[in-house]
Amino acid sequence: MRVYYEDTDSGGVVYYANYLKFMERARTEWLRALGHEQDVLAARHGLLFAVRSIAVDFLKPARFNDLLHVSAAVTHVGRASFLFEQRVSRAIEGREDMLLASGRAKIVCLNTRSFKPASIPSNLKKDLARAG
Repeated sequence: MRVYYEDTDSGGVVYYANYLKFMERARTEWLRALGHEQDVLAARHGLLFAVRSIAVDFLKPARFNDLLHVSAAVTHVGRASFLFEQRVSRAIEGREDMLLASGRAKIVCLNTRSFKPASIPSNLKKDLARAG
């Protein structure tokens, strides 16, 4: 993804909270690539995902107009939650990407009406474990 002016502070550096947005988009696209749309899960199964906890280590700044690679990989799947490991790197032509930030997010599956934990559907659970 590209860093836009709106993503930066007055110094042209990506504002720290925007890394969370970049990571959220990567998780959503990762699920979409597996064939699981979050709006469909809510409508058909009464389920939604919420971030239970997140930790981010900021290593180097991203700047306006940088091209970033944002990864998402599941490292653990439980009954009603799963863990993502994520990396934000700057794409550098002809060289290995430069790691800018890394994060860990615990995602919980909730019932849309009660907002209480709900089991991850078996087909999604299999896909999460396999694609991890």
